[in-house]
Amino acid sequence: MVKYDEAALTRTFSALADPTRRAILARLASSESSVTELAAPFEMTLPAVSKHLKVLERAGLIVRGRSAQWRPCRLDAGPLRNVVGWLDDYRRFWDERFERLDIYLKDIQKGRTDGR
Repeated sequence: MVKYDEAALTRTFSALADPTRRAILARLASSESSVTELAAPFEMTLPAVSKHLKVLERAGLIVRGRSAQWRPCRLDAGPLRNVVGWLDDYRRFWDERFERLDIYLKDIQKGRTDGR
């Protein structure tokens, strides 16, 4: 297993635990947006959306820019790469389990067709 920055993984998973934050990331995956644009689909105040953005920013999942009066937010998917790497260890675990199950089921099926 590969070693990961546990604190960074915890921050990322904590940020991803909230559906509003996941929706914000999904929106930022298509384009950068202002806080007002990000808040539009949600029934919550701008300060509430800003709190979600701060959590995402602390997790390193978004970056806020500055362009005159406009402060766009954009996705920084770097921390998600660590999550995918962490999950890959478990994907290998399940792949091995499914391969063994497949072999077992084929043996059972073979036994049935062989009259066992």
